[in-house]
Amino acid sequence: MIFPDYRPRRMRQSKAFRRMIRETVLSKDDLVLPLFAISGKNRKNPIESMPGHYQQSIDNLVKTAKKAKDVGIPAVIIFGIPDKKDALGTQAYAKNGIVQRAVKEVKNKVPDLAVITDVCLCQYTDHGHCGMIDKNEVDNDSTLDLLARTAVSHAKAGADMVAPSDMMDGRVREIRELMDESDFANVPIMAYSAKYCSAFYGPFRQAADSAPQFGDRRTYQMDPANGLEAMREVSMDIEEGADIVMVKPALAYLDVIYRITQEFDLPVAAYSVSGEYSMIKAAVNNGWLDGEKVMMETLTSIKRAGADMILTYFAIDAAQVLDGK
Repeated sequence: MIFPDYRPRRMRQSKAFRRMIRETVLSKDDLVLPLFAISGKNRKNPIESMPGHYQQSIDNLVKTAKKAKDVGIPAVIIFGIPDKKDALGTQAYAKNGIVQRAVKEVKNKVPDLAVITDVCLCQYTDHGHCGMIDKNEVDNDSTLDLLARTAVSHAKAGADMVAPSDMMDGRVREIRELMDESDFANVPIMAYSAKYCSAFYGPFRQAADSAPQFGDRRTYQMDPANGLEAMREVSMDIEEGADIVMVKPALAYLDVIYRITQEFDLPVAAYSVSGEYSMIKAAVNNGWLDGEKVMMETLTSIKRAGADMILTYFAIDAAQVLDGK
C-alpha cells in the first residue's frame, strides 16, 4: 500500500474514526496504586521527591485506598515503613507489623479493593539490603525462609496477593510451598521477575526509607544491559509458581515487557517507578510539559508494550482522566 492509493490520514480525520481504529486502550482496570504505611494516627508525611504522595498512618492510608476504589482503581500495593529495624528484618514478618495492620484495616474498610503486598526486607533491615548479610554479602539461601514467612504473614492479615520484590534466587518456590502448607493455596504471587538495578528508584528509597547502608544491589538486581537474562528469570519464576510476572522499571524496559509477552502466556505487570513519576512531575512544575498528556501517553506506551497491569503513582490522576473528570 503506497501513496496516493493509500492515504493513512483518511482515518485520522475525525475523533470518531480515531476512536474506532485505536489499537491500544488504557483502562482503569489496568491500574494499581502504591501506598506507603507508617505507624501513628493522622500522619501524612509529604514525600518531597514525589509530589502528591505521602507516608501515611493507617487511618489516612485507608482514606486514600477508599478514594482509589471510588475512582475505579481495582487494587493497591502496600509498602511498610517500620518504627524499628534490625539485622533480620523481623518487623517484615511480625504478626502486628505495619503492613499486616494496614492490610487488615484496608480490607475491613474497603473490602472490595484488592490489596497486594510488597514482600521484601529492605525497608525492615538496619543495613537496607533485601536479604540477610553474611560477611558483608547478601546471603541468598538464608533469606528465603524469612521472605516466605513474610508472605504468609501478609496472607494471614488478609492480603489478596503477595509480590516478592527481593530478587533472591528460588524465592517464588519457597513462598509458594509455605503458602500452600499454610492453607493459602488460593493467594496468587506476583513476582518481580525482571527487576533491574536501576537509577530510577531514588525517590522510592526516600519514600520507603530503604536505601542500602553500604554497597549497592547489583549482586541481586539485574544489569540494565541485559534482556535475555530477563527471559531466564521469568521462566524460573513461572516454573516455581508465579501467577503474574513483573518488569521494573517500565519505561526504559518496554522492549523487555514486549519480549516477555511474546514468549510467555502469563499476565505481565509493569511498575512505572518513582523516578519516572518524579521526572514528569518536575518537568510539569517547570512548565516544560503538559502533565496530563504526558501521563496518559506514558501509561499508554506501557500498555502498548503488552503490560496487563501497571503499578503507577499516577493511578488516581489517570483514572480521573479516563472518567473525563
